[in-house]
Amino acid sequence: MTIVVRTLSDRVFEIVRERIVSGALPETFPIRQDALASELGVSKIPLREALARLEQEGLVAGQANRGYTVRPMSAMQAEEIYELRLSVEPGAAAYAAIHADEQRRTAAIDAFERLDGAAPRDLLEAAARNRAFHAALVAANGRDLTIELVQRLSVLAERYVVAHLRPAGRGDRAYVEHRALLDAWLARDGVAVREMLTRHLEATIEDLRVQFAAAAVA
Repeated sequence: MTIVVRTLSDRVFEIVRERIVSGALPETFPIRQDALASELGVSKIPLREALARLEQEGLVAGQANRGYTVRPMSAMQAEEIYELRLSVEPGAAAYAAIHADEQRRTAAIDAFERLDGAAPRDLLEAAARNRAFHAALVAANGRDLTIELVQRLSVLAERYVVAHLRPAGRGDRAYVEHRALLDAWLARDGVAVREMLTRHLEATIEDLRVQFAAAAVA
């Protein structure tokens, strides 16, 4: 049995990260560390540790003597994130489909079931479980660097996944695509996995392009 010990900094990190992904913390404005630490009932030390980790993840930007701000979402960043995901994930998932051991295969099934069990209106939960499912699809022994890279890109993509899932019907479409993707992955059909995941990611960025374009003229 594995015992996971979470520090106060870990918990603060999770709370602040959730607020960034949900949009509760406004973009570009300085994060008021005194007020936020007081609201969370913690000292500024674990908050600063959490913000430093969030900076490493690319969700906040730190400036000398000016503190931290939430990095803004943009069409340009979305394009870059999904371009990188498309260059890495489909091939990595195809490799894992063929080479993953039974433990990894079971983990992928569990990740899909948790994603399927996410509350329909809880977009933050759905996005987090979506990230875990995509990470499970590239998990194979000896591929630690690939797994780490995909996880990092998935973290950066999470705010965009939330935005993508907001329009009605997107969750249903994602379920169908994820189900077919998992079936091909479990069948060790690397060619199908590569093609399906490529289409899945391309469809997501195309939807985001439309959303950003609509917002720009609103």
